[in-house]
Amino acid sequence: MRLFAAVPLAEPARSEVARLLGALRAEQWPVRWVSDELIHITLKFFGEVPEERLDVIAEALRLASTGAQPMTLTLAGVGAFPTERRPRVLWAGIGAHAGLAALRERIENAADAIGFAREGVPFEPHVTLGRMREGQRLPPDAFQSPACAIKPLSFRADCVALYESVLTPAGPRYQARELVELGA
Repeated sequence: MRLFAAVPLAEPARSEVARLLGALRAEQWPVRWVSDELIHITLKFFGEVPEERLDVIAEALRLASTGAQPMTLTLAGVGAFPTERRPRVLWAGIGAHAGLAALRERIENAADAIGFAREGVPFEPHVTLGRMREGQRLPPDAFQSPACAIKPLSFRADCVALYESVLTPAGPRYQARELVELGA
C-alpha cells in the first residue's frame, strides 16, 4: 500500500483551489491536472509499505501530532518546482506557518525513528495542482496568465490524515486510513 501523511484542505480554500484548477484546465497546457477531490498539503510520503506497517505508521503520526494545535493557513500564490522556467510540478502555495513547519518536522522525526528516510529537500508547503507531461513546456508567460490568479484565502487546519493512495485505471483515489485531530 502507498501511504502519505497530509493536511486536508478545508473550506473555503478547497473551493478556491478547485476553481483555480478549473481555470488552469481551460488553458489546455500540457499538464496532468490533479482531480479536485485529491487536493491536500503533503507532510510526509511513506511510499509503498507492507500492510503490517500501517499500525506502526499510524501510531508514529499520532505521537508526532501530540501537542500540535489547529492552525490557520493561507493560500499564497501559484508556482512550480523546480522553477517556473523549467516546471515539473505546478502548485498553489501555502503561506509560511511556524506551527505547520514544526508539525512536519515532528512527523519527519517520528518517521525516521521507524525506518523511513527524511525528505532530502526543505519543506515548502503547497497543494500540488498538476505535473508537466514528459518533454513538454508551458508557454513562456504562463504564470502571468489570469488563470493563475488565486485568492489568498485563510482556512483552518485541524487534522492530519494518513492516506492510502489506491491506483486505479481512472487515476489515484485516496482513502483516509487514520485521522488525527490536532489539539485533541
